[in-house]
Amino acid sequence: MVDKFADKYQIETLAVREGIERSQFNEHSEALYLTSSFVFDSAAQAAARFSGEEEGNVYSRFTNPTVNAFQQRLAALEGAEAAVATASGMSSILALIMAHLSAGDHIVASNSLFGATLQMLNNILSRFGITTTCVSQTDTAAWDAAIRPNTKLFFLETPSNPLTEIADIRTLCDVAHARNILVAVDNCFCTPILQRPLDLGADLVVHSATKYLDGQGRVLGGAVVGAKTFTDPVLAFLRTAGPTLSAFNAWVLLKGLETLQIRMEAQSAKALQLAQWLEAHPKVARVFYPGLPSHPQHALAMRQQRNGGAIVSFEVKGARSEAWRVVDSCELLSITANLGDTKTTLTHPASTTHGRISAEARAAAGISEGLLRVAVGLEAVEDLQADLDRGLSLN
Repeated sequence: MVDKFADKYQIETLAVREGIERSQFNEHSEALYLTSSFVFDSAAQAAARFSGEEEGNVYSRFTNPTVNAFQQRLAALEGAEAAVATASGMSSILALIMAHLSAGDHIVASNSLFGATLQMLNNILSRFGITTTCVSQTDTAAWDAAIRPNTKLFFLETPSNPLTEIADIRTLCDVAHARNILVAVDNCFCTPILQRPLDLGADLVVHSATKYLDGQGRVLGGAVVGAKTFTDPVLAFLRTAGPTLSAFNAWVLLKGLETLQIRMEAQSAKALQLAQWLEAHPKVARVFYPGLPSHPQHALAMRQQRNGGAIVSFEVKGARSEAWRVVDSCELLSITANLGDTKTTLTHPASTTHGRISAEARAAAGISEGLLRVAVGLEAVEDLQADLDRGLSLN
């Protein structure tokens, strides 16, 4: 749980200082507690800890001081009461749904979610009696029309991956809450530095901490953030099912949070420069970036976010062969589907991140064969431009 420290300082200070609890050795850096279990003073204390009567560490599947420090710091950054860390971003989504939904329940979700999220909702959870209706990210009326008597959750990701579509969080929360439906927002692209969905009315926020929270492509991690009323059931699921964040990964993520603000601001500024260059390129058909005035939801993005973020997607003139030519001609950009790294990454979504969903679903989400996604890092923008231009000039 967030302590009073979170109310006293600005977000960049919290990113460095929140969650520190020094041991008897009075270390300056956050301690790394690599242990599977914890020793009790007596049988009575062990019983009290296991029952929850007494607070304290029990077993690292669900209690660990290093993981708790990460949870406390992330909750403070999101302006939340609590956070539950998980092994990955996908496990955070699974934990949220398993904690709050049952067989027979229904989800309304954006049709432009990350490919693995769509796979989970449509092909895995449906086997256990949880159904999903996917609608346009930007069509509020469609969300409203999709509600059923058994709808329990709105799930959205804004900006979307990879087309950076912007959902109106506040309006969708009003629609959902009028029918007692929970709203969960995947805040992976923006992080709390650029956007705080809870401030806009969302009940829960999920993160793939693997991305910007780490920031250097080192470890996997995830989190569910919100009021304890909503996170306690997630913790109960994690305690039993065990999609647990390791102490080592939590320690790495804590160090990542320290530089989150300066990275997000620097990478977003570079992304805007790259997007402007791509928009003027004769071999580019269209650019998707919320920071550009040409983006359909530019005004909304600028109300919800501090800037346009660090993800730029664009369509080359042509189809898969032309897009792959750009990818294969790059010498600097890393060809990988991960994002949020200080090293700029490039991927072809139709054949990677969204390759496992049907062609019809990709078409409905607007993911064409000519689409490429760039997660802009910290390199010189001029070098990124030259690397992309090498392949674009061949088309």
